Amino acid sequence: MTMVNEFAGKLAPTSMLVDVAKLVTAYFSEDPDPSIAEQKVAFGTSGHRGSSFKHSFNEQHILAVTQAICEYRRDNKITGPLYLGIDTHALSEPAFVTALEVLAAHEVNVMIDSERGYTPTPAISLAILHYNHGKTSGLSDGIVITPSHNPPSDGGFKYNPPNGGPADTHITAWIENRANKILLDGLRDVKRVGFEKAMSAATTHKYDYLKLYVDELVKVVDMDVIRSSKVHIGADPLGGAGVAYWPRIAEQYKLNLKVISTRVDPTFSFMHVDWDGKIRMDCSSPYAMAGLVAHKDSFDVACANDTDHDRHGIVTPTAGLMNPNHYLSVAIDYLFQNRDGWSKSAAIGKTLVSSSMIDRVAKKLGRKLIEVPVGFKWFVDGLVDGSVGFGGEESAGASFLRKDGTVWTTDKDGIILCLLAAEITARTGKNPSEHYNKLTQQFGTPVYERIDAPANSEQKAKLKKLSPDEITTTELAGEKITDKLTAAPGNGAAIGGLKVVTENGWFAARPSGTEDVYKIYAESFRGSDHLKQIQKEAQELVTRVLSPAAQRS
Repeated sequence: MTMVNEFAGKLAPTSMLVDVAKLVTAYFSEDPDPSIAEQKVAFGTSGHRGSSFKHSFNEQHILAVTQAICEYRRDNKITGPLYLGIDTHALSEPAFVTALEVLAAHEVNVMIDSERGYTPTPAISLAILHYNHGKTSGLSDGIVITPSHNPPSDGGFKYNPPNGGPADTHITAWIENRANKILLDGLRDVKRVGFEKAMSAATTHKYDYLKLYVDELVKVVDMDVIRSSKVHIGADPLGGAGVAYWPRIAEQYKLNLKVISTRVDPTFSFMHVDWDGKIRMDCSSPYAMAGLVAHKDSFDVACANDTDHDRHGIVTPTAGLMNPNHYLSVAIDYLFQNRDGWSKSAAIGKTLVSSSMIDRVAKKLGRKLIEVPVGFKWFVDGLVDGSVGFGGEESAGASFLRKDGTVWTTDKDGIILCLLAAEITARTGKNPSEHYNKLTQQFGTPVYERIDAPANSEQKAKLKKLSPDEITTTELAGEKITDKLTAAPGNGAAIGGLKVVTENGWFAARPSGTEDVYKIYAESFRGSDHLKQIQKEAQELVTRVLSPAAQRS
């Protein structure tokens, strides 16, 4: 199991803060070596991420990726505007400059924030869908420059196609492969103009993301009931892309909402240190969220978002920071009973490693449950056509339909999940953690944890390609195994690992994409001791399957 760092939950000492000047200098001056795997363009579940200090997020990467995106747009006849937004990480502004120089050279109509401010990921998704509504050609797409909640030294670059959500694997694979070829070829195919020329180009347009997003909120969350109840809300943007959004939401809808802080600091010196000794703007981590949790008794409900505002953290006086799985269960239970405009056949979407409490809630509601691999991209089509009412991930990312059952965003939206917590509290008189306690009285109290175990690259590759037939065990922690999954039951897509299920527990094992470990997610409805037994037997089972003897046979 992972060890908690001595600084966890405390403000970071000065020695831990990133040197922003050196970080930005390295972005422009350091040259990555594309023959080294760690220095190539690599699109994970949420775009290309890295650090200029590690030669994994430098100007050459952004030149190559943006050129590749321009070529992808051309080949796929995507001719509408491209919506471009950034978060508050130090490398986001330099990457914005580089990307705009390439986009302008290709005469792409680019929509940048009208105030040159920051743009939450869901605001980009909403803008794309708003423009494309009713159109079949001349469609728009977008780029979000963010590494999400990653440490201050990281940068990130994500492409959203015309469906408004995270690009699926075949798109990201094409962009990644083309970008790496461009890098290997010394960037000879890259077209760019100077930044001043790019900013003044006829194809560069100012766009009010903030107005569109805040104006439309009333169509997805019941702002009237929140206002009339005068529920006292605390909201902390954690120095992220929503720093201008939360004050505007409070003002426009006349909410009893206090914005904890609108401070932007690229070192994120105001953050409490996460469990592993890193500064990480993870609003689902009790260590990173220690500052807001200290205010839990000051509000009826409080919330925070990660740096690009696609994740949510919910704090209540009765529970402090809610486990993300707990809040997803409550949100689903509430929404499907309080959204009359949704189709009676609209399903509940969850990732394979989310809590089985959601399964039990879905059964109670009589709703279809769609279980998919990790990654929000799997919910996009269902949200677009309204066949999925809610899609959520165990890592505190989710989105749901408008009140009339039409699509809101196809990327995760932490802001509406925070406002939903206020709506739940306002309408019912009970906060989300009190609602979760009621669910546990009905369905039991699950215990959930994720741990890491060592695995080399060969073992991780083996785990990713496992077949259920390779698992010969019939019991797990004293219970009969009811399912062995290497593909998600909701859509048949490979999960890149293994999930084993019993009546009162389960575990899932997936290789890490960045470290020499595999992740074990596990849950038990029979208490902590049973969970520990599941974890122990899960690690033994995976070790046997990944052993050299098993690989030879």
